[in-house]
Amino acid sequence: MDVGEHPIAAVTSFRLFRGDSNLEAFFRMKRNNLSVGNKVVQSSPAVKQPKLGFYSSLNQTHTYTVLLDWGSLPHYVVLRIFQYLPLMDRARASSVCRRWNEVFHIPDLWRKFEFELNKSATSYFNCTHPALIQQIIKKHAAHLQYVSFKVDSSTESAEAACDILSQLVNCSIQTLGLISTAKPSFMNVSKSHFVSALTVVFVNSKSLSSIKIEDTPVDDPSLKILVANNSDTLRRLKMSSCPHVSSDGILCVADHCQGLRELALNYYMLSDELLLALSSETHVNLEHLRIDVVSENPGQIKFLSVKKQSWDVLIKHSPGVNVVMYFFLYEEELETFFKEETPVTHLYFGRSISKAVLGRIGLNCPRLIELVVCANGLQALDNELICIAEHCKNLTALGLSECEVSCSAFIEFVRLCGRRLTQLSIMEEVLIPDDDYSLDEIHAEVSKYLGRVWFPDVMPLW
Repeated sequence: MDVGEHPIAAVTSFRLFRGDSNLEAFFRMKRNNLSVGNKVVQSSPAVKQPKLGFYSSLNQTHTYTVLLDWGSLPHYVVLRIFQYLPLMDRARASSVCRRWNEVFHIPDLWRKFEFELNKSATSYFNCTHPALIQQIIKKHAAHLQYVSFKVDSSTESAEAACDILSQLVNCSIQTLGLISTAKPSFMNVSKSHFVSALTVVFVNSKSLSSIKIEDTPVDDPSLKILVANNSDTLRRLKMSSCPHVSSDGILCVADHCQGLRELALNYYMLSDELLLALSSETHVNLEHLRIDVVSENPGQIKFLSVKKQSWDVLIKHSPGVNVVMYFFLYEEELETFFKEETPVTHLYFGRSISKAVLGRIGLNCPRLIELVVCANGLQALDNELICIAEHCKNLTALGLSECEVSCSAFIEFVRLCGRRLTQLSIMEEVLIPDDDYSLDEIHAEVSKYLGRVWFPDVMPLW
């Protein structure tokens, strides 16, 4: 009789595993005890075994579970388990037995790794132990392929990340991500230290395909080094909020990295030349273009417009490209945008937007798929929403907050869009009751046109 014959065996085993306060002692069961136990459990095939009831079967399952030799599990099973464990738990498990320690050093286990760096006194996040970091660099740097660094807001954590980067000389990293969980701490590191460390990876990897280096002091010369060593493999580049990168630097990437499919950058890097470079005959079809439009000093930055002809060339070359734009501007700074047809597909406004700009979006953004407006003021957006519904035939998602729309206009908007609206997130305070509909009636009308039950979102009261 095998443990596998009892479906409840797995549950019982899990409870025993979780309830044992000394896991290492449990895993280090002496093999001679196991062999004696096995002899006790085994029986002569000539003796007919009595039929077990439910509780007897449960006790028998308990006996077989206790006798399980965890050290004899196949390598691929232990490897699969280790892949789900945090680093510290993985390291502790590796001390259970020789077999598990062998699995701990299998290269497959170290292809994907995230370094977590923070000051324990000021952060709630886990931190990768320095001794483990040195062991990884010494023994597994050559195996690393998908690497990310998650740092808190402290400059010390960002500098520690740079120190680790500068030691990755014998690596073939394919994916690199630098992530600040709070304010962009990498910007507080000296530019020379950061660029020097990043250059080590750019030079030695030779096969980088995806890079996320947003909110960092990367500059044009380091991008040229990236291109010189990884132009054939680079597919994704995210580098918004990099103040030391100019439009010439990003243009160099577009000119030489013909396989680039995803690009994220700030609007000040965008130019007609860049769009034309991304549309050359030798360049692959661009799939995703994200543009962050940010102004920290209102009125001090002049936003230049991109020609419609340049957008047309890009769309002709890459007809399926998603053009995503995030706006964090003040109302008066938006006057430059959407005066001509713009092939944007996803629009997000983090600050107030005027009725005039929203009206231009309805007339000049025929490819629009998703629209999120976080603030508008006290002017109702009735006509503007209806214009968007009439002209933006691809619109499938809408989000509204801190603005006003009459219930009648909103129902008309939903009627015009119909069931293509797969996502509709509207705060309840946005909807203004009128002579035709109250808030109690609107959900039934909207649900009828959507073909599913819908209710407005409600702000939770804590």
